Amino acid sequence: MSTLGWILLMSFGGGALSVLGAAAIVRQFSPATVSALVSYAIGALLGAAFLELLPHALEHGNIERTTATVLGGIFLFFLLEKLVLWRHCHHEHCETHAPHTDHAGHDHGRSGLMILIGDSFHNFVDGVLIAAAFLESTQLGIVTSLAIIAHEIPQELGDFVVLINSGYSRARALAFNLLSSLATLVGALLAYTTLGTARDFTPTLLALAAASMIYVAVADLIPGLHRRAELRATVQQSLLIALGVSSIALVGALLGGFE
Repeated sequence: MSTLGWILLMSFGGGALSVLGAAAIVRQFSPATVSALVSYAIGALLGAAFLELLPHALEHGNIERTTATVLGGIFLFFLLEKLVLWRHCHHEHCETHAPHTDHAGHDHGRSGLMILIGDSFHNFVDGVLIAAAFLESTQLGIVTSLAIIAHEIPQELGDFVVLINSGYSRARALAFNLLSSLATLVGALLAYTTLGTARDFTPTLLALAAASMIYVAVADLIPGLHRRAELRATVQQSLLIALGVSSIALVGALLGGFE
């Protein structure tokens, strides 16, 4: 399959898969299920960032510039979150993003419209990252796509709860989330047409991809795990995080000769 074919398949299929997966879980929503997904997603994100993205970025780019890009990217994503591009809070103190919505589905002042806007932006960035990874190598593109899908499911799950709490029916919530997922395809196509003639930017985008995954895992997902401090929960979370990292390492090893 061509590079463009892989990009189209993963950006469109991956986005739709994460939305449909979240929709299926909403039908049997339970805190234990969400917690397990979040723990696994943390491991998948950190594994992709440190085992795949950063090594490739450092291999093909300037070391100082790449590490500075990661640092700047983490700060950038902090500012974006503060500007309510990824989530919307009307109150000074509110719950963190999607995976930590409470059992009753209260949106704590977050509007469904702003959730869709923020999710569309996030999906657009995911598309850019998927295209950048595939332009580097097919192996890296597949691993990056799998990691993005892994962390999108719990986030989309929370978005469903917010939309339903804001008055959307399950059918409308699914339709709007699928529409929002098309932003992944738009971002991927734009990145492909741009990066095809500007490969020098690939290490920078890979560094930004790593920064995004590190930030989401450490700032958005890990704090929610600390709400369950008992030993049994800690052991379960640790094992699932390790499983997420191991799955990325395993996929990378299996796809080592795929190109």
